[in-house]
Amino acid sequence: MGLLSGINGPSDVKNVPSESIDDLAQEIRDFLVDSVSKTGGHLGPNLGVVELTIALHRVFDSPNDAIVFDTGHQSYVHKLLTGRHDFSKLKKQGGISGYPSRVESEHDVVENSHASTSLSWAHGIAKGRRVKGENRHTVAVIGDGALTGGMAWEALNNIAVDKDLPLVIVINDNERSYAPTIGGFAEHLATLRTTRQYEQVLDWGKDRLQRTPVVGNALYQSLHGMKKGIKDVLSPQRGMFEDLGLKYVGPVDGHDEQAVEHALGKAKAYGGPVLVHVITQKGRGYAPAAEHEGDQWHGIGKFNPETGLPFEVSGRIWTDEFSDEMVRLGAERDDIVAITAAMLIPVGLDQFADKYPDRVFDVGIAEQHAATMAAGLSYAGLHPVVAIYATFLNRAFDQVLMDCALHKQGVTFVLDRAGVTGSDGPSHNGMWDMAICSIVPGLRLAAPRDGEQVKAQLREAVDVDDAPTVIRFPKGDVAEPIAAVRSDDGYDVLYESGDADHEPEVLVVAVGSMCPTGIAVAEKLEAQGHSVTVIDPRWVLPVSDGVVAKARAAGHVVVIEDNLVTHGVGVAVSHALRSAEAMVPVHTYGIPGQFLEHASRGQVLESIGLTPDVITTDLLGRLAPR
Repeated sequence: MGLLSGINGPSDVKNVPSESIDDLAQEIRDFLVDSVSKTGGHLGPNLGVVELTIALHRVFDSPNDAIVFDTGHQSYVHKLLTGRHDFSKLKKQGGISGYPSRVESEHDVVENSHASTSLSWAHGIAKGRRVKGENRHTVAVIGDGALTGGMAWEALNNIAVDKDLPLVIVINDNERSYAPTIGGFAEHLATLRTTRQYEQVLDWGKDRLQRTPVVGNALYQSLHGMKKGIKDVLSPQRGMFEDLGLKYVGPVDGHDEQAVEHALGKAKAYGGPVLVHVITQKGRGYAPAAEHEGDQWHGIGKFNPETGLPFEVSGRIWTDEFSDEMVRLGAERDDIVAITAAMLIPVGLDQFADKYPDRVFDVGIAEQHAATMAAGLSYAGLHPVVAIYATFLNRAFDQVLMDCALHKQGVTFVLDRAGVTGSDGPSHNGMWDMAICSIVPGLRLAAPRDGEQVKAQLREAVDVDDAPTVIRFPKGDVAEPIAAVRSDDGYDVLYESGDADHEPEVLVVAVGSMCPTGIAVAEKLEAQGHSVTVIDPRWVLPVSDGVVAKARAAGHVVVIEDNLVTHGVGVAVSHALRSAEAMVPVHTYGIPGQFLEHASRGQVLESIGLTPDVITTDLLGRLAPR
């Protein structure tokens, strides 16, 4: 860490001699590979933006100039250059976040890891500073993948008409989000990437014409004045940006730091909104990442830096259960189609795509479009399965409500990473999906307790053709199957103490992945002399008549869920009981209404009291003495 150890902020970056920049870039890459190999993290995206980030901090003056990173997957280099060199607890409790974080540094602006937001943030920051009379620049760094999101284009539409706004938009074009970027805009950028003829014409003209005595330089200047016309002829697609009203610079080799620095300097001096198109390679400088066909190590676990091989072989995860069942369903029903929002591999649709490539639609980072497109597919006689992370359903709420539910379209939403996800921090926890789904008329939501139930409930969901259905499951290794004692009136009984012919003092309603917690609570309560029954409603929303009938006969009802406790299944159960004029006390346990800091899932659950010991202790104080 010869050069890197002396960098504690942007001013130190500016002081590095130009001839030493390549050495600094290599040090950063070596540091990233070594550090991330011990912790896991987003390695590929950060290896690709080393020179770009160096150039950003040499041209602009953070934090006086705001640098807004879209999603933040590519912010590790930024963290290093702003003085954060301790990566030993990356994404772990007490360590640095995997995304920009205002708590960590004044150089971090946006910590939300939902894509396509940077242009709106930057537009607002730049306009706000101008209103206040501040002479400061704003930079948005957005990947080509994030530009598939409609929000980015809404922002561009507004930015383009603000001709004197000091805003620089950097497109970090690596042809990928998680996987290769798709869609019309991706094809547009691909054309720009490969169209360099006009630059070659100008280089040839400068070299040859300026050698010509007297008239040579004048002729070159005339040729240079024709540059816009040449660009329109040789690369008409690039005119799209300029026709929109944005000054376009590029494409620029993103691994030539001097070239990037020169382009950013031109953009900074322009005095209006400028788009700088920078071409980078995800995984640059580390062969195992750069050559990985799936996602170029977008996110990776711990690995051996010498070989690139993982230290641990991954076990079977919840996503695998969904993936395998989708392939089986695809073979049985040709009306089953799948939609993903730029996350084919992470949500487990890659196997289905291999088997049925014409029945998978990757819409890019466009969850709103995915939901309404699904409604259209359903109207056309198909049954679409929309597979996204639970946290991203937030972005498509209006479409789920007004396009799918209002029109009674048979669409199944499969929500991966539901509940507490942990290490990816506050914006990735899937803690709002059941809350927002609970107010959608006609929608049915299932929370499978194990892999067997994922498969069974997915099949039940795709049989529903007159309303949207939702299946949600957590991140990580799949739970061991939990056999039901018996099934009764739409729910499974998982645990029963005392005499089964008598109603229990305590009925525990355990939701999805919290079923093991519910059983553990029941065992502890039984040890204290209470009779307890644990049920899994399976389809948790809306609350079924069977669950209401079972609950009204109990002395106390306990609902345990990994969702926002103030607007989740517990609230729905309480409301259903009141509507049925059953005055049974309902005790709800879930995620409090706060953003949860990054840590392991277990640590987060412990910190919010969603563990058997804490729940049991609280309940014992609430139950009437025997």
